[in-house]
Amino acid sequence: MLGASVEDDKFAKAVGARSFEFPRDHGSHPDYRSEWWYLTVGLQTDRGREFGVQFTVFRQALFRSSQPDDPWQNGQVYLAHVALTDVAGDQHYEAERLARGHPQLAGVSIDPLSVYVEGWRLNLDHDQWSLEAVTDTFAVKLHLEAQKPVVYQGDAGLSAKGPGQASYYYSLPRLAARGDISIDGENYSVTGLGWLDREWSTSVLSPNQIGWDWFALMLANGEDVMAFRLRRLDGSRDPFDHGVVVQADGTSRHLAMSDFELQPLGYWRDERNVQWPIRWRLTIDNCEWIVSAAIDDQRMDTLLTYWEGLVHVTDATGQRVGQGYMELTGYR
Repeated sequence: MLGASVEDDKFAKAVGARSFEFPRDHGSHPDYRSEWWYLTVGLQTDRGREFGVQFTVFRQALFRSSQPDDPWQNGQVYLAHVALTDVAGDQHYEAERLARGHPQLAGVSIDPLSVYVEGWRLNLDHDQWSLEAVTDTFAVKLHLEAQKPVVYQGDAGLSAKGPGQASYYYSLPRLAARGDISIDGENYSVTGLGWLDREWSTSVLSPNQIGWDWFALMLANGEDVMAFRLRRLDGSRDPFDHGVVVQADGTSRHLAMSDFELQPLGYWRDERNVQWPIRWRLTIDNCEWIVSAAIDDQRMDTLLTYWEGLVHVTDATGQRVGQGYMELTGYR
């Protein structure tokens, strides 16, 4: 979330295998400097109107507190982003909230799990996830249920980003979603599929890495794909690029850099003259898909500027075969 600090050596680092424990690991890991809960959902009404929802909570430790249980001295800051894409309306809405860690403002509670920032909440109760976020323009209320087991990214959950740079990272793909959204007071009942990413670390990107391109795709044949491409200053392929393919039965296969290719095919240029690659060719083994933004402008105009939005997946013949989300960071 933020850059490195002299405080970093006071925090734990992701350096080896760990035993994950649920639901505890859905909660906070304050021994590490940074953490996030990342939910993306593709939704439709019964008449086929399409929407996308993103909800993210970033936790950042400003310092290692000697009084972590003191609500005013824990050193934690929480930043929440919520966004709604209305495909038919060609509109993307976003909002954010920033608060220090305090039980009455922002934080993470366990049993049941609740990740909250000033009234926006991602909850887990008896294997049922729920999201509720209300803004001045739009509102989201969703219930989600996992259709597949947890997927551990990288090496059994240790996701290397470079020499000495790693995070603990797992995903819940293909969450069955249902609920309601509203835009300017107009309500829609929706269903769809979501993807939840969980990651925590103290390390940051290496000096020669300027950002990343991330894809979480859910295909009509029941397969799910995550592909993650780190971008280097010199434009060369990063050996720490990786991904995963999750079969319909929940079994997964991890992808090394050599197992997949991502080639940008089309761009959207914003009013700041930043060029965002919003159409890609993804190749895995002998399979090829085209991944295209559902609408061009899904840039997050927030404290952290990035592109995060709903995408459509088509095969080589142009037939729609899936949907998902794409994140692009570090573009200037």
